[in-house]
Amino acid sequence: MIVKDEFLGRLRKIFDLNLYEVKVWTALLSRGVSTAGELSNISDVPRSRTYDILESLEKKGFIVMKLGKPIKFVALKPEEVIDRVKRNLVTHVNERHKRLDSLKEDEVLQELTSLFTQGVKFIEPSDLSGSLKGRGNLYNHLDMLVNGAEKSITLATTEDGLNRKIEALMPSLEKARKRGVKIRIAAPITDKNTEVAKKLSKVAEMRSAKDFNSRFSVIDGKNIMFMLLDDATVHPNYDVGVWLNTPYFAQSLENMFNLAWKDFKPVSASAGIKKK
Repeated sequence: MIVKDEFLGRLRKIFDLNLYEVKVWTALLSRGVSTAGELSNISDVPRSRTYDILESLEKKGFIVMKLGKPIKFVALKPEEVIDRVKRNLVTHVNERHKRLDSLKEDEVLQELTSLFTQGVKFIEPSDLSGSLKGRGNLYNHLDMLVNGAEKSITLATTEDGLNRKIEALMPSLEKARKRGVKIRIAAPITDKNTEVAKKLSKVAEMRSAKDFNSRFSVIDGKNIMFMLLDDATVHPNYDVGVWLNTPYFAQSLENMFNLAWKDFKPVSASAGIKKK
């Protein structure tokens, strides 16, 4: 059986399987019913690993074991596999969610918090920095900074970045506004993001910044996050950002932003961009 590496790679990503698992699974699909030995020969997977792989696939809902001797394995229709994997995934996520929720009132969280609190005492503010890879990680960290904001949040983003901000940060921005945090957002406003800008103007002071193609944030005049790559050309998985806790640099960057802010056009929730 010949299956292209590209196709195997797609299956690995879609179904979250390792290379041996996709090889054995596709081998069984091509046979319908087969033994571990036959599948080992067809898939070119070591015989010593084949039983473990088949057991793993059975637990994940990809195949069924047929009773009898020799033990045989039965392939399921791909549509049925998709349904099973979806159900298993939902069950797994719900269980993980419950376990994580239960930690909030568990002594484990108290011990972890105690370790963190003690460790922070020995950290210099300048050591609180790091690089982040992947747009999901970038937004998770930015969301954490927004949730911890006490005084001010300054966001400069791109045309497409503004659309992503409302999805990733809107709940946290609403909470920050209720805490009395001053929020300012600047981005190029076009037909692609006008409605998003109007929605954001309900929780922040929103201004249109034509030709101001920047990607950074300043939180409370001390925390900075800035992205190193153009979001229009980089794949989300390879997006890179840097986080720094540096009041001096943060305040300098915010001062420069303030100079540009004066020339940006305000955006209202009802009328959109206002004329100055």
